[in-house]
This record gives sequence, structure tokens and C-alpha cells, in this order.
Amino acid sequence: MNTDKIISTFRAFRSRNYSLFFAGQSISQIGTWMQRTGVSWMVYTMTHSAFMLGLTVFASQFPSFLFSLLGGIASDRYNRYKVLLITQTASMIQAVLLAVLVLINHYTVWEILALSVVLGIVNAFDVPARQPLIHEMVTDKADLPNALALNSSMVNIARLVGPALSGIILVKYGAGACFLINAISFIAVIISLLLMKLPAYIPPSITKKVGSELVEGFVYLKNTPSISVMMLMLGLISLLILPYNTLLPVFAKVIFKGDAATFGYINSFIGLGAVAGSVFLASLKPNADLKIVLLINSIIFGICLIFFSHISYFPLAMLFAALSGFGMMSQTTIFITIIQVESDKAMRGRVMSYVAMAYFGMLPIGSLLIGAISQQIGAPNAILCQGIISLIIVAAFYKFLTSGRRGRANAEQLKEAEEMEIEQV
Repeated sequence: MNTDKIISTFRAFRSRNYSLFFAGQSISQIGTWMQRTGVSWMVYTMTHSAFMLGLTVFASQFPSFLFSLLGGIASDRYNRYKVLLITQTASMIQAVLLAVLVLINHYTVWEILALSVVLGIVNAFDVPARQPLIHEMVTDKADLPNALALNSSMVNIARLVGPALSGIILVKYGAGACFLINAISFIAVIISLLLMKLPAYIPPSITKKVGSELVEGFVYLKNTPSISVMMLMLGLISLLILPYNTLLPVFAKVIFKGDAATFGYINSFIGLGAVAGSVFLASLKPNADLKIVLLINSIIFGICLIFFSHISYFPLAMLFAALSGFGMMSQTTIFITIIQVESDKAMRGRVMSYVAMAYFGMLPIGSLLIGAISQQIGAPNAILCQGIISLIIVAAFYKFLTSGRRGRANAEQLKEAEEMEIEQV
């Protein structure tokens, strides 16, 4: 890879604010994945129930579905920077409470689930504010798709490192240490936010009623099929496919006869593939056809889930786990990138809240569903079915993904559109 290619891959780092955000979030996300791994492993070892694994995901993410619309309105009405400071601080407090409960050895499954609900509510306000704020962090708007791809690579590097560290720490020191490390990691992202120098916040001149803003956001989606169809596909994948990782503790303990470290390694191999996918997306040219990339990677995801589901030889299974991570990550990132690029500036907060609904609403329901189904047909057969359904979804949206490929995904057009918005203001 030549120097120009490397510079192009990391061009979003030319923006100081984004560089600070990336550094702080990189540390915090490792802690987040350590906590996620620790919670899942604790619940499974306490209950030995795939359904309870699904319920754990439901408890942490369904509240995000319930409150995401309010989170989107808060993002459009108020200073997103301050909203993010509040949500990151609240997440740190939640991690501290979880760590204290476990370290003093005074906890039940239901207490863990209750704190998961608290985190889900916080995320309902965090996600709609955090994603659009990246627009304000990036100086050159042509670098926005690159920034979003790098953001996903950062999350997936954390997904590679966090579970591996968590698996080791779970075996040696217990889950409480994982939760404490996560709490400490939030200090990094809070410091990075405080060091930023963003443009002065200009509050909206007109404040509508909450109900009116919700209706306005829904009408906007209805009249913008380039966004609503993508959101429908995201919702189906979140409901039926992405919850496959709910069953990974079962594979670690039952299929591969392992322990917490094995669970961490499985997550890390998925993270390795996701990192590769992130770097691949960040390296794409600004005018790359993201829909075609989405089509190809969705096929890869479905096929690899099918193979992973019934391979009991651990090294070979990890190969398909990594390839599954590649396909899965690129799907989510491309959905968010296309939706953000296509969204009107004044509607991004509410659009992202609907994205959060499609993701956080469907994923927990899907986790409950896959947990219940796996109790009846077994975890391997459940993931086999998910791989097959993934390919069916690709076939259903094939015409949409291979048509209308121009759009504002072109970085030069995006930059021109942003400049026109500034001139109109």
C-alpha cells in the first residue's frame, strides 16, 4: 500500500476534533466490549439458559427502542455535544454501580438485568446525538464517509481486543474487574470531548411540539424511499440475523467445551473480521457504489453463518466467525453511512432515532426469539436458519440494491450539498 493510499484511508484524521473523538472512543469502546462479554458470560453461567441470554440482550437494548424517538428529538433540539457529555457520564455511573454489585458479591440476575435497562435508556439518547455530531467534528465534509468507516473500524478493533481481554480477566479476576475497567475507560472519552473546539452552538429558532416533530420525521421517511427502504432492510436483518451472537456463550461452553476465555476468543475472531471490513470500507474511493458492496458482503455474511453453525473444529470455525464479522460489520456501517448521507441536515437527529428504533427495537426482540428457538432446536440449527434467512433477505432486496446507484454517496456531491446548505442559511 503506497503513501497516498494510506493517507486517503485515514484522511478524516485531518480534523482535530474527530481525532480527539476517535482516541477517546477507542479506549472507551474496549471497556464497553469487556462489560458486554462479562455480562453475557455471567448470566449464562448463572442460568445455563439460552433464553436468559436473549432476555439479557432484550433488557439492554429494548429500552433504546422505546426512548429512541425522544433521543432523536433531543438531538435535534439541544446541543448534541452537551447531550453526549451527559450520556457518557451516565454510562460511566452505570458501569460503576455494576462493578460495585459484583465486587461486593451481592447481586442477582435480575439486578444485572435492571442495570442493563438503565444503560439501554442512556443509549437511546446517546446514539442519535453521537452519530450526527460526527458531521460537526469533520472539517471537510467530503471526509464524512471515511470518518464513519473509521468510526466503525474503531468499534470493531475494540470488539477484537475487548472480548479477548475480558475472557482472560474473567478467568483470573472475575466479572467485577471487567466492569470496573469499563467504568474507568469512560474517563478517556469525557476528556476527549472536553478538549474539543466545536463551532458555537446555535439553538433552533423554532421549537415545535414533540408530537409534531415525531410526525414530521415519519413523513420525511415516508417520502424518502432511499432511506426508508434501507431502514426496512436494516430492521429485518436486526430482527432475524444479527442476534446470532446471542448464542455465542452456548457455542463456547457446549459446542467447543471451553470457558470464558473461549467465549472471548470467539468474539475476538468476529472482531478481527469486522476490523478487516472496516479497513476495507475506509479504503473505498469516495464515489464507490456502497449498495453493491452491501449486496456482496450480505451474501458473505449469510454463507459464513451457515458454515459456522455446524463446524465443531474450533480453528476452522474461527475462520468462518471472522468472515461473518467482516460481512456483518460492513452491513451495519453501510446502512448508517448511506442513511446519514441521504438525510437532510435538519432531520438527521430524528432519522438516526428511527435507525436506532430499527436496530435497538428489532435486535432485542430477535434475541428473545432466537433464544427461545434455540431451546427447541439447538444453537447450531438456530444459526443455520439465520444464515439461510440472510440470503433470502438479500434476494428480496436485490433489485433495490442494484438500481438507482448514483445518489449523494458521491463525496463531491455531498460536499456541494453541504456548501449549498451553508449558503442558504
